[in-house]
Amino acid sequence: MSRLRTRTRPPLALAIPALLAVAFLLMPLVGILVRTQWSELGTHLGSPGVVEALKLSLLVSLWALGLSLLLGVPLAWLLARVPFKGKALVRSLVLLPMVLPPTVGGVALLLGFGRRGLLGPWLEDSFGITLPFHTSGAVVAATFVAMPFLVISLEGALGGLKQSYEETAASLGASPVRVFFTVTLPMVAPGLIAGAALTWARALGEFGATITFAGNLPGTTQTLPLQVYLLLQDRPEAATSVSLLLLAIAMGVLIALRGRWTGTPVAAREAAAAAPPVPDEAPAAAPDTVRDTGSGSESAAPPESAPHEAGHWPLHATVTGFNQLTLAAEPGTTIAVVGENGAGKTTLLRALLGLTPRAHAELRLGDADVTALPPHKRQVAWVPQDGALFPHLSALANTAYGLRARGVARADARREAQAWLDRLGVGHLAHRKPAQLSGGQAQRVALARALAARPRLLLLDEPLAALDQTTRARVRHTLRTHLAGFGGVCLIVTHDPVEAVSLADRVLVLADGRTLQDAPPAEVSRHPRSPWVARMLGRNAWPGIASADGLALAEGGRLVVAEALPEGAQALAIIAPEAVSVHRERPGGSPRNVWPGTVREITAVGSRLRVLIAPGGAPDLVAEITPEAASELGIVDGAEVWTSVKATEVTLVRL
Repeated sequence: MSRLRTRTRPPLALAIPALLAVAFLLMPLVGILVRTQWSELGTHLGSPGVVEALKLSLLVSLWALGLSLLLGVPLAWLLARVPFKGKALVRSLVLLPMVLPPTVGGVALLLGFGRRGLLGPWLEDSFGITLPFHTSGAVVAATFVAMPFLVISLEGALGGLKQSYEETAASLGASPVRVFFTVTLPMVAPGLIAGAALTWARALGEFGATITFAGNLPGTTQTLPLQVYLLLQDRPEAATSVSLLLLAIAMGVLIALRGRWTGTPVAAREAAAAAPPVPDEAPAAAPDTVRDTGSGSESAAPPESAPHEAGHWPLHATVTGFNQLTLAAEPGTTIAVVGENGAGKTTLLRALLGLTPRAHAELRLGDADVTALPPHKRQVAWVPQDGALFPHLSALANTAYGLRARGVARADARREAQAWLDRLGVGHLAHRKPAQLSGGQAQRVALARALAARPRLLLLDEPLAALDQTTRARVRHTLRTHLAGFGGVCLIVTHDPVEAVSLADRVLVLADGRTLQDAPPAEVSRHPRSPWVARMLGRNAWPGIASADGLALAEGGRLVVAEALPEGAQALAIIAPEAVSVHRERPGGSPRNVWPGTVREITAVGSRLRVLIAPGGAPDLVAEITPEAASELGIVDGAEVWTSVKATEVTLVRL
């Protein structure tokens, strides 16, 4: 690697201007260092005028920082999170002080807040406040030029924060203000710290707007930069020493900010570095682990820690907009929501949460109509695909978050959260941060957090998609066990047929936001009404139109079937992969559907092989054979084969 670096040389046409730029920026700093009278540095910095100006600068800059935080943090959130007309104009106003000449800014402040300005007379007559030539005027001037640094830095951090964290917190019952202070601000702490430090440094060094608006009064508005300006006239050596002090402060701020502009919160990074993730395969059993049963649970824990809330909440929802459907389900029902990408699965969940303008849900849970309620009051818990565990909180604090948001006392919330973590087999990880959890552990913590929030409707958006097969099977079993005792309705978005069949009581198939099929898993498996669902279930699915001698396929070709349908009826032909025979020569005998084709792909599925064949005169066909049969027939990619399907092996689904 080192040899490679030494051989890589930048072109001189770029290197020389870059070096000149560095020299140009460095020369003034070197000038200060060289011209400083180091032997007199203490005397210069300890003079009464400099000490007084330094104290005033610290006072003004800290007040300016406080005002910038009070006003700038909400403004940054507004720009990052709320769409509104005129946002570009507001952002331009924020940036204006950064490009405006400081003296022009001082003149503008005089015309706005001066004694003859727009607000100055009103402030003086109503409150007795006079800003010009007063310390408060210096604070206003410093705030005016420094606050944009905070707003821009924090807006960038907020823009990089996934909204799924805030939306998940709202689904757990947290109000918008609680979400802001407990989730948003901690997660954008690096950007906030960087912006605050730059704001303070800029306020400390403000000169032009201050001298124009607040004047240069010793002890009142004469800050350290103004002191430098005065010293240059009579004592240039002292001015150099004070300039060195301001330079050291600015460099200290920049060095301290390195690595804190972006990225995960510092606490999360430190926690991740402190301990590695615990592997799924070796969980340590907690002493009060709750043992699951089919109808409930038996626990060594005290009865008051049992994580249940009595009640049953049937679901009825009418969704309009992009999604147009009516959904009704009894308590304890689990519905798998499936469909192609863009079918409206996630939009349906977000409509039930009240988080999207694309669709609107008139939602009733039990006897309560929650349509008009904001997301945090609906008691609808959501687990997004990535879990959205709050990285700055431990697994226990994550799980207790919804309970605390609903007003449960801290000790009771933590006790109930621990019980849920125990039930899902991750109680021994209660004090770990999300960065220290494996994928399966994090998903179980996310599920525990949602269930602990006492929801009346549970929404899971591909909760197992990011897990490996072994972990997925284990978490699927855990999920099935705990959904069995849930008193509400659960909707699970999934692309996995095993999840749809094993977890759900019903399968809701969506296409273009509408219901294509809503039936038990066995019915959907036998008679899928969508080619996509049939293929998801591992079957060949060919749409076509019935005719006197079979089915005219939409993709070309004809299929002979045993079942008769009215001529002209639209139907879906379902062919199981194991019903497709593969031959090297044209087969004889009874098969009435025979096509030559070419092997396109071979994949292993368990102990069998799936062979994708492109037959002539028919759509692509998937056959399932044993490895022994593939070896005997010499089945390889590109091989020319014959395929056959008996008419009795074709199932027709009327569309």
